[in-house]
Amino acid sequence: MTSAVWRHRRALTSALAVIALCSPPAGRLAAQVAANRKPDYTPADVTFMQGMIWHHAQAVVMSDWAPTHGARTEVAILCKKIALSQRDEIDVMQHWLHDRGLAAPDPLRMWAQHPDMAWQMPPDTMANGMVMPMRMAGMLSPEQMHQLEAAHDTTFDRLYLQYMIGHHQGALDMVKKLFDTPGGGQEAVLFGFATDIDAGQRAQIARMQALLTNSPLGQDQ
Repeated sequence: MTSAVWRHRRALTSALAVIALCSPPAGRLAAQVAANRKPDYTPADVTFMQGMIWHHAQAVVMSDWAPTHGARTEVAILCKKIALSQRDEIDVMQHWLHDRGLAAPDPLRMWAQHPDMAWQMPPDTMANGMVMPMRMAGMLSPEQMHQLEAAHDTTFDRLYLQYMIGHHQGALDMVKKLFDTPGGGQEAVLFGFATDIDAGQRAQIARMQALLTNSPLGQDQ
């Protein structure tokens, strides 16, 4: 080995040693990168996801009453579709929040464990470290929920459709509010999710309006 090559190799080794001494450990470097990375969400995004979980949960409870409240076939099928789709969407929203280290409410589990709390909670309630309004746009009041729970047969069908139309309209209002907020709803997954909610619930509103219009359900009993 020539002296020139030897000197070059020693210089390179020394440089690498200096870089190693000046560089933070890999774990610390990863933590610094994570700390400096801007969140891919806005406060409006978080409010929307956390609030829509509560909103969907009430729709699931309402829809789950159909089999025990004498809902006719067409209404019962719609109730099952709404309950299944909104349970799945609750799961998506909870995972979206958890993936970002954010608090995700679980009202269905809470209400299953404490059913008397479901409709008696105050307008602003502490849940999982969050102050969360219990009645977002379109959500039923405790009195309306008790009225629906007490109804059966045609009365249940009519009330369910009327209330769920308003409930869905409230979800559309929440989507609009999200997209009207500067920067809101721009994260890729959230954008697609909110857009799907808007399209899906508009279609279901049209279906429910048709059920009311084309049957005696729209008439006062």
